[in-house]
Amino acid sequence: MIIFRYLLGEVLKSQLTVFVILMTIILSQRFVKILADASEGELPGQLVMSIVALKLPQLAVIILPLSAFVGVLVAYGRIYADSEMTVLHATGVSEWYVARVTLVLSVLLAVLAGAVTLYISPWATEQEYQLLEKADASAGLFSLMPGRFQHTSNEKAVIFVHDINRSGELSKVFVAQNNSHISQGSHPAHAIVYAQLGKVTEDASGAQQLELSQGRRYAGEGKTAAFEITEFGRYQIQIREQEAEQRRRKLSSLPTTELMKVDSNEAMAEWHWRIAIPLSIPLLTLIAVPLSRVNPRQGKFGRLLPALLLYLAYYALLIIARSALEDGTLPSILGMWWLHGIVLIVGIVLIVRTRSSAQRFQAWLGGRN
Repeated sequence: MIIFRYLLGEVLKSQLTVFVILMTIILSQRFVKILADASEGELPGQLVMSIVALKLPQLAVIILPLSAFVGVLVAYGRIYADSEMTVLHATGVSEWYVARVTLVLSVLLAVLAGAVTLYISPWATEQEYQLLEKADASAGLFSLMPGRFQHTSNEKAVIFVHDINRSGELSKVFVAQNNSHISQGSHPAHAIVYAQLGKVTEDASGAQQLELSQGRRYAGEGKTAAFEITEFGRYQIQIREQEAEQRRRKLSSLPTTELMKVDSNEAMAEWHWRIAIPLSIPLLTLIAVPLSRVNPRQGKFGRLLPALLLYLAYYALLIIARSALEDGTLPSILGMWWLHGIVLIVGIVLIVRTRSSAQRFQAWLGGRN
């Protein structure tokens, strides 16, 4: 029992460390990209942290199998490099026992990964879509940034706002309108509006208006110096004609129960992908345990590079199989099971090749030849 707890503790610590490091690196890259979109006005600044939080389950889907695999390699590589595993083998602890102990932890991680891929990640993806839709269909205030010239959503005006207070009121608003496409009689081709105050409203249909007060409007054709000056107490400009279109839902945002009802190659590929992530963790564990075997002179990272290449090959084949399922070139009944079967066979071969029965069988084959 002491050995059981010791091995599990070492592997779990390594896996958590790798997971935190990889999550920090990838999440930092995503955060920089989302922050750049917010600074350019493509995303409301108030939603940055919400979007980042909803990205966590999607990133965990990618990182969990890798952290579980690398954690086993690092933990047992250190134990082999410090000759601790040699002592354990000398006291009767076989590599198969180590693999079984590690499989207990990998099954628990697979259950956690299954909950993320089957339930949490689709929910987070759907919430992200809803947040972005809400931002698109909002009153337009979040997209307005003080001190910057910005086009309205319908591209019919340019707005400059000096300041926006906490209640959402605009101050010192400059608007340049180009009405050349409707220039007839009472509709001058160009108009410039300056107002002391303003606000953005939205009606039931989703149309958005900029309401200005205490200002002046300068209108003219632009071909002569003649301009019409109008002082107003209230002035309204439409900045969006209709409610934003709903973003096209991806299959990745569908709950698993609804996904299984969709009869398409893409849905089948998505379903196989969701179960492939948790299933890969125990399979990779079978490979990681024998690959972590190193000589003390090799160091604990002696076989890390070839093991990572093997992992990348497995992951790349999963992506290829997913694309083949989406295109219909791979039968849905075959799915990704064939690939998992190959990895299972490789893991079993690597585990049993050091057992006495396997060595006797190899010796028998050698003597027979």
